[in-house]
Amino acid sequence: MIVHLITSFIASAAFGILFNAPKKSLLKCGFVGMAGWFIYIFLVNKEFDAVVASLVAAFVIAVISQTFARMYKTPIIIFSVSGIIPLVPGGLAYDAMRHFVVNDYNVAIQLAAKAFMISGAIAVGLVISEVLNQLLMKIKFKKKKKANEVN
Repeated sequence: MIVHLITSFIASAAFGILFNAPKKSLLKCGFVGMAGWFIYIFLVNKEFDAVVASLVAAFVIAVISQTFARMYKTPIIIFSVSGIIPLVPGGLAYDAMRHFVVNDYNVAIQLAAKAFMISGAIAVGLVISEVLNQLLMKIKFKKKKKANEVN
């Protein structure tokens, strides 16, 4: 598990460098990716499907990214893009293409479908987090507005 955490931290922070993230946010980018990967590995080890684990991990990544964006007054995309890098099913997509090339279409279709489902789960996890964040902000704004009207 320690090796997973260290490598996911390095991968996320390194992608932050490629993504031209500010230098002061690189450690935070690495932490976001490490946290998401930890959730993913934890759930997969608990016998959850990779798609469900990716969805939950992407949701956690988005929540941490929103928190860091507020705390450090940095765009959320800096943290969320770097954070999801360990979850991207690149190896699975590569294997699917390799099986297509060698005419093993049954396996290729299965692998490609799984890669698409994991990619979709990552996107849905990010979107759900943003929608919930917007709803909470709207509720908070209404409560604040109502309190101001009473005074």
